Amino acid sequence: MPNDTKYTKILDALQTLLEQKDIQSISVSEIARAADMGKGSLYYYFPSKEAILEALVERDYEKPLQTAKSLAAKTDISSFTRMAMIFQACRNSSIQFRVRRNAPASGSAPEQAFIHQKYLTYLTAELKPVLTDIIRQGIEDGVIHFDRPAALAEIVLIVLAVKLDNTLVPSTPEETEDTILGLIALLEKGTGNPAGTLNFLQAI
Repeated sequence: MPNDTKYTKILDALQTLLEQKDIQSISVSEIARAADMGKGSLYYYFPSKEAILEALVERDYEKPLQTAKSLAAKTDISSFTRMAMIFQACRNSSIQFRVRRNAPASGSAPEQAFIHQKYLTYLTAELKPVLTDIIRQGIEDGVIHFDRPAALAEIVLIVLAVKLDNTLVPSTPEETEDTILGLIALLEKGTGNPAGTLNFLQAI
């Protein structure tokens, strides 16, 4: 990237503007002014406002996701312990999302749904390959019995992301935990593990 400082300034500018108004009412010209640069310079780094928003979402969740990927890559520990790390990454990134959503002037419901879609897409895309590899390792080790690891990984991530950020389907903490327990029960049945053996995932 030619100039990391200008790239960061653009993201910071949009983040500041999002604290004041809805994404739909923010123009590229406003972002450029807030970043103290010309509109043409901004387009050198991003082709559109949506591209800036996507980059901002990625930056917001980069740290917890990278931590999860690093830990999950440790193949010397069990598949289910690594899966627990993915659960933790989803929780951490969901906390980040809720903090942004609950900030003053954090935007209308449609805007939050739009930003949530960006978040969900990014989270699933980043973690699905990691979780798929973990499930494959479990299959090779004989502790998981399932013939569609990528599908299972996607199902788990979508359930976690939707429930934990509590945006698309608002729930009480008790309802969320009940859903997580249900997911764990399905994982136990689907992977051929005795009931209760994966309950440690709930506490992650």
